[in-house]
Amino acid sequence: MELFAIDHDSDVPPFEQLRAQIATRVTEGDLTPGTKLPTVRAAAGELGLAANTVARAYRELEGDGVLVTEGRRGTFVRSGVVDGTAARADGMREAASDYARTARRAGLTRPEAVRLLEQAWDGRD
Repeated sequence: MELFAIDHDSDVPPFEQLRAQIATRVTEGDLTPGTKLPTVRAAAGELGLAANTVARAYRELEGDGVLVTEGRRGTFVRSGVVDGTAARADGMREAASDYARTARRAGLTRPEAVRLLEQAWDGRD
């Protein structure tokens, strides 16, 4: 399996670069359900990252329902993950519309709604 590219000079943290790349490849169908990912140590060595950085990306993807770790067997793309960019885009558009309606009903301004989204994105919710 071709690993991912990490831009060590980017402002985006390496764990987030890896998380986003894996998620994108899953939704685009490049990584199909059941695909075994490299071990944390192997991926860290290939990418020049600390093992904890790769482990964090994998953990976040597990929390999002994209990956599943099966003990010593390894980490796999979870079955039942929706693939296809059209399905992903439609689902995200619907979720964004729901969030915008809810935020407006709650009386939030656009900057307040965006701030809450950014906090949730960064795990500060």
